[in-house]
Amino acid sequence: MRHYHSQPNLGTRCANRVDQLNSAARSRNSRRRAPLSKRARGSHANERLPFVPPEDWHEPVEDEEGYRIVVRPAGSGFRHVLTPDEVRARLTELPSRFLAGLEVVQLSRMTRKKQSFPCYGMQWGASLYLYPIESNLVEYYTAPPKPSQLIEARMFGGRWEQESEAVWKLIWTDQSIKDFYLNNILIHELGHLVDSRNTRSVDRERFAEWFALEYGYKPSRKAYGSTPVAAVRRHDKRRR
Repeated sequence: MRHYHSQPNLGTRCANRVDQLNSAARSRNSRRRAPLSKRARGSHANERLPFVPPEDWHEPVEDEEGYRIVVRPAGSGFRHVLTPDEVRARLTELPSRFLAGLEVVQLSRMTRKKQSFPCYGMQWGASLYLYPIESNLVEYYTAPPKPSQLIEARMFGGRWEQESEAVWKLIWTDQSIKDFYLNNILIHELGHLVDSRNTRSVDRERFAEWFALEYGYKPSRKAYGSTPVAAVRRHDKRRR
């Protein structure tokens, strides 16, 4: 079963999360009249807001050393992109000061409810959440990609194709989606966590984008022996 995504409103990514819709779900959700967007990335402000997926809240334990990884079942039709070992290995490459406030990394479940506003990743309190992706690694959209999306896909090896007049798809491989999560999503969400200076959402988002570029994308390209590609990426902008 295909899950359709609507085109992102790049200026208001916070309130306009992805909607993955099949024909039945589209009918059910038409009553919400909420603007819809591509999968979001960022931090979480209030789980009671209708566009924010409910999540497991992990109470901070300040005297606990290190962080732990929690794995939930991915959900029917979805798969986790990363393993706990891959998450730990990637975070180990970062300066230890960036991990001082991190307590939990959760590989979250994609539920029917969350399919109305799914994320790639989210930061909430001292926890980072990574969401699963479609099992076949193909995301369907009901509008064409913006230039920034085309650039981002090219940066990490995703490929956009137009399937029909009203359907576009973003195709990943096992290698490209791991690259995207390890060197973009995971690092971007950590950037929100370590940002204790900025309070305005636009400033926090700018910092997280810079953080992901400096500590995710650029180092990984050096390791791969390729040249970084300049890109503008906008993600979810909320914090707790």
